[in-house]
Amino acid sequence: MQTNAHGASARQPGRAAFAAFIGTTIEWYDFYIYATASALVFGKLFFPSGEPFYSTLASFGTFAVGFFARPFGGLVFGHLGDRIGRKKALVATLAIMGVGTVGIGFLPTYATAGALAPTLLVLLRVAQGIAIGGEWGGAVLMAGEHAPQGKRTFLASFAQLGSPAGLIFALLAFRTVGHLPREALLDWGWRVPFMASALLLLVGVFIRARVAESPEFTAFSKRQKPVRLPIVDVLRNAWLTVLLCLGANVIGVAGAWFVNTFMLNFTTETLGLDRALVLDCLFVVAFIQLFTQLASGWIAQRVGAARFLAWAASLAMLSPYPMFVLVSTGRPVAIVIGIAIAVMCMSSSYAVMAGLMTDAFDVGVRYSAISLSYQSCAALAGGLTPLIGTVLAHAWPGQWWPLALFYSSLAAVSLVCLLGLQRRGLHARAAAPIAVAE
Repeated sequence: MQTNAHGASARQPGRAAFAAFIGTTIEWYDFYIYATASALVFGKLFFPSGEPFYSTLASFGTFAVGFFARPFGGLVFGHLGDRIGRKKALVATLAIMGVGTVGIGFLPTYATAGALAPTLLVLLRVAQGIAIGGEWGGAVLMAGEHAPQGKRTFLASFAQLGSPAGLIFALLAFRTVGHLPREALLDWGWRVPFMASALLLLVGVFIRARVAESPEFTAFSKRQKPVRLPIVDVLRNAWLTVLLCLGANVIGVAGAWFVNTFMLNFTTETLGLDRALVLDCLFVVAFIQLFTQLASGWIAQRVGAARFLAWAASLAMLSPYPMFVLVSTGRPVAIVIGIAIAVMCMSSSYAVMAGLMTDAFDVGVRYSAISLSYQSCAALAGGLTPLIGTVLAHAWPGQWWPLALFYSSLAAVSLVCLLGLQRRGLHARAAAPIAVAE
């Protein structure tokens, strides 16, 4: 059998990239249906009050809980992935996510179970957060570490494609049930997207079972024993790189939840636009995001990931202003174009960061290091963004400029940290991985 330089089958790089894409699509579908439900129905079902602002804030609070659980999942499964292998860790995360998501579909609401309902919702949301926290790093590494020389940035970006693909399926699911009468949607319609996750889980496990363990990790394990406490090694030797990677991820992480979750609530509650119209527009934009990310990984492989990311962050700083101007018109084409402008800049950064971080850390601690960077960013920037957006919209009713400034500041943080990584010489490249020491 023909093999690549790492000893893997010639078909394994493509198979690993596809498996990473499918696995993260399922995980992000589960995460996005919660995000969509938190913007549309969870405030009414689990946190009823006389004031919609407080119900929405409570709903987005449980949404944020999942992000705060993600660093814990990254630490646990990063440790396991660096010691016993990427593949075993990924199967476990997929199972946890499936159980948590399907469980939400069977929950009683506040009207039926009182305070028990939101309590169970939070617990299952924590399970989702732990699962996605452990999933991301392993999926990126399975794709990137199987990649042949010269294709790491591109193939690692396939794991990132799961985000827009999962969003497409999540929006399709809620677009379908969103056409139900309001009473039916609030009674049983919202449960269908969560229960459908059971079928996706079976597909994901089957596909992942056919992918071999990472050849880089296998070769490393043969050369030496696994690092006893990978996260301690990372914090001791590469803490500054972790912080810079965390900051560099801000616009890709926070921008996605600003556009896909907060904007859904802002357009329907503040601007008074029709829910089905906004979902349809986001559905179209999700396809634009998917193809933008695919193209971004390909382009960045050729021009250099660090340079590409700096340009993406710079453009992202400018993108919210035309977005809000166009969305405020209420016209479908203008909404799609406005949101697409922001999404193309944001998703370009999101797609390429995976390859940049994969090359920034040694293989023996890589799962723990990139998980710590990315999931800490998710907890801080991703989980809080819809909450901060909701507070700003409430403080300046009918005004979008504070929201645009907030979005620009997120992009500015990423740009500064990317320049810091460039200054330290951490350019993603398609050669052997480099070990980073402070």
